[in-house]
Amino acid sequence: MTGQPCGTARVEALTDLMRSQPWIMRVLEVVREADIPDAWVGAGVLRDLVWDQVYGWGFVPGRVRDVDIAYFDLGDLSAGNDDSVTGDLYRRWPEVPWEAKNQAAVHTWYPDRFGGGPVPALTSIHDAVRTWPETATAVAARLRPHDAIEICAPFGVDDLLDGVWRRNPRRVSAAQSLARLARQQPQRRWPSVSVIAPETDLA
Repeated sequence: MTGQPCGTARVEALTDLMRSQPWIMRVLEVVREADIPDAWVGAGVLRDLVWDQVYGWGFVPGRVRDVDIAYFDLGDLSAGNDDSVTGDLYRRWPEVPWEAKNQAAVHTWYPDRFGGGPVPALTSIHDAVRTWPETATAVAARLRPHDAIEICAPFGVDDLLDGVWRRNPRRVSAAQSLARLARQQPQRRWPSVSVIAPETDLA
């Protein structure tokens, strides 16, 4: 596993949950077959998979709003690259709401979309995952040869497995986090999840 070391048992618990769902395994297979540069499946889809099974009423693929594919391609930073990769994934499995984003290009559009000044270019997928909005969603996975699942979790997998919604302050302000909390309403979707609300003075 890349990133900070996690207890092997915890990582195995996560991969066991993933292997119990044929849909997510097929997602991983399609991404591997597409041969996208350094591509990983991550963020909300993994949170939904785990929290729906452990803290909800079961995982239903049809409720997944998007499947985030983080990839790293320094050779093409254009928006058209994201469109091309996303389109190829749709052709391979049209029923999945794919959304591919080149993490090497985030610095080219982030200030225009989210405000604030320039942000430094990300250097790797691990560096990118460290900026994702919540610690529970700062997790990505990919399928290696022989179907081994590799996990990238810079903050570990405890918050994901333990049902803890916590802001990652590296790039998301407290105000942005509160807006995400109001929009996504995790305690309505998963009543037993613990929400650690951000302090507004930490924005």
